[in-house]
Amino acid sequence: MLMARLLEEKLASLYRAGLIKGGVFLGRGQEAFSVSLGLHLRKGDLYAPLIRDQAGRMAFGDTVLDTLRTYIGSQLGPMRGRDGNIHRGTPGCGYYAMISHLGAMISVVVGGLMAKRLQGEVGIVGGTCIGEGGTSTGAFHEGINVAAVEKVPLVLLVANNQYAYSTPVSRQFACRNLLDKAVGYGLKGHKVDGTNLEDCLHVVGEAVRAAREGRGPQLVVGTLLRLAGHGEHDDASYVDPLHYQASYGGDCIRLAERTLTERSWLSQEELMEWRREISLEVELLSAKVLREPVPDPSEEDWSAISNVELRDSYSER
Repeated sequence: MLMARLLEEKLASLYRAGLIKGGVFLGRGQEAFSVSLGLHLRKGDLYAPLIRDQAGRMAFGDTVLDTLRTYIGSQLGPMRGRDGNIHRGTPGCGYYAMISHLGAMISVVVGGLMAKRLQGEVGIVGGTCIGEGGTSTGAFHEGINVAAVEKVPLVLLVANNQYAYSTPVSRQFACRNLLDKAVGYGLKGHKVDGTNLEDCLHVVGEAVRAAREGRGPQLVVGTLLRLAGHGEHDDASYVDPLHYQASYGGDCIRLAERTLTERSWLSQEELMEWRREISLEVELLSAKVLREPVPDPSEEDWSAISNVELRDSYSER
């Protein structure tokens, strides 16, 4: 969580300095909810994170170096500087690159799980995330419906962060609680305080366990507040100040740090040392990546068709 927060603060400063092409979307305030899914998935599982899941990405195995290389557009990064900074992943390792944050990844993960089933693999879980605004899209309906019908081991986290860009929840859905949608689709629903790391780890862990044991798709709704604009281009001036006073309006990292010190699991000095070490690592790697080469269009041999036979056949026409 802390590494994701400090890394994203660096990405925001690079964006403001004009050193990042494209947008920067932060997960500030959502780290506890996000990291809980990444931590409970294991090798062989499928994971499709969205724009505010830097914490979950790092828990699943992504690194500071690869993240910086993708955002800055280094030729040495996993996407070789060719793709948008949030559309990164390694599908061969079950780490899917995001297509859209509006529900498309649900169907992709469900398809991956059905492929695993056809190949005879058992005990696999697929996890993905969406915001509360995304639950109003057709892609959400289509994906979650087939997941329920096929009873695939999907764990879907819904981060209710109170705003879909600038649209408040009162203008997004009319049901009393997003858990009502789980009932409607025939899923097992869970709710959790998305600012409380301990609760998130417990509830999301139970959902992942249930899916792995064959009890069908699980939907977890986390209530929290997006502590940043939709992206770094957005000042979030439309956010009602009352949200910051609500139980869900706290900073999950500050709350986690308070828990650690109150239980004497860590001292303030040790927390400060964690921050210092992580900040130093991020700064050193940023300086390294900024010196790396970017793609040269005149030397590119990239093809949109990854299959060699199809590519050769297409080029002969």
